[in-house]
Amino acid sequence: MQQKFELFQEQRGRTFKRNLGAVEAFAIVISIVIGSGVFTSPGSIDANVPSPGVALLIWLVAGVLAWTGASTLAELGTAIPGEGGVQPFLQHIFGNVFGFLAAWTWIIAVMPATLAILSIIFIETIFSAIGITDQAGKVEHKLLSVLILILMNGANSISTKASTRLNNFFVLTKFVAILGVVLAGIVVVILGASDPYRDIGGKDWRTKPWFGSRETINPDGTRLDWSKLSEWDILGHYSAALYGALWAYCGWDKLLAIYITAELSAPARQLPLAINTAIPTIILYSVAVAAITRLIGPVGGIVAAILVCLVVAGSLLGSSFVAGRMTVAAAHKSWLPSPLGLVGQITSNSSSNSDAPLNALLLSTILSTLYILFGNFRALLTFNGLGEYSFFFLTAFGALVLRWREPELERPYRPWLAIPAIFVIVSGLVVVRGAIFAPVQTGILVGVWVLGGGYWFIRGRSEPVEG
Repeated sequence: MQQKFELFQEQRGRTFKRNLGAVEAFAIVISIVIGSGVFTSPGSIDANVPSPGVALLIWLVAGVLAWTGASTLAELGTAIPGEGGVQPFLQHIFGNVFGFLAAWTWIIAVMPATLAILSIIFIETIFSAIGITDQAGKVEHKLLSVLILILMNGANSISTKASTRLNNFFVLTKFVAILGVVLAGIVVVILGASDPYRDIGGKDWRTKPWFGSRETINPDGTRLDWSKLSEWDILGHYSAALYGALWAYCGWDKLLAIYITAELSAPARQLPLAINTAIPTIILYSVAVAAITRLIGPVGGIVAAILVCLVVAGSLLGSSFVAGRMTVAAAHKSWLPSPLGLVGQITSNSSSNSDAPLNALLLSTILSTLYILFGNFRALLTFNGLGEYSFFFLTAFGALVLRWREPELERPYRPWLAIPAIFVIVSGLVVVRGAIFAPVQTGILVGVWVLGGGYWFIRGRSEPVEG
């Protein structure tokens, strides 16, 4: 297995040293997955569930779903060498066009939507801290979000070294924010227990049952009475809430089975060990922080807003970094115009002191700006989830197909068959119900696929494709 990966990397002309162990893999997974989502997703989740208890269950279900998905991709990642997300797996199982559409969807839809969401969150966090919570659709807010996007993409355009140094600062900030939230929650619980009449933190957790249904206030100010909804409509709201929770767990797909595998000294043993320790840790952390933030209430809003903005800025910087390199990888496969694969220059005849993918960053800036101007947080969150989980579902289904079609394929890590089966069933239901519940986002996503398919048949099929 190790020889297979080394041969692949040599063919690609960039061999990585296998100097990572299970501890390093665990730390990388924790660092990537635990980001801004746990601070920013609760609003989207709470708006689509009838009680805080159900919200915590949504967090738990999303974590388990991420766990089964990570295990499934780990099987494929140790059996099929490749890089670029789920694209090499889909290429191997279903053919080049599916790999292309996966890469196309991430570059045109998923990553720009992610950058748009983070930019919107950054600005809305600031305004929420000063008591303005109903102006998210204003042009001024959108333009400020675009400004933040440009600043972060601009930072990534300076150089790779500058990006990584800035990212190190944001990683430190992230863990300070996490520690602050946990300590604040502990203080609130202790003070609340010592004096039940003390006016501290959120009172909802002490005065109402956690699973007691209550009215939900929609963004437009209308109220949602859960007792009047059908089970089908409730399932739709739960699907939207699940997308919000899955946003908080995003990152497991980008790292677990794909990017660090080539640098593990013994991937067959270390990868599942990292997964089966890191993901449960992340689940417990996310559920705990979701509960603690409800205990704290509005206390320390300004300080919390500053920390959340720094965490979001770090996630925005990291996502911009990844988006640019995804585009370059696709261009090197001749799946996108060759100028998008240039590094450190705008054209093949120009030169620059930067070693960043300038054209790719410009493309992501333009697309993300369009999403900011014409979308909103909740719509983009659903759109992002539909785009990602459509291909996660297809990839997990492909893993089952591969078990039947290529039983002799060497699989150093082979989880119980129920693991990918559970992921296929749950993710499939989530995608189908989410698509019905959000027809506009579904229509746009289908349009992206149609556009990509047209591009593939006009240009892609005539170009050589690397495996």
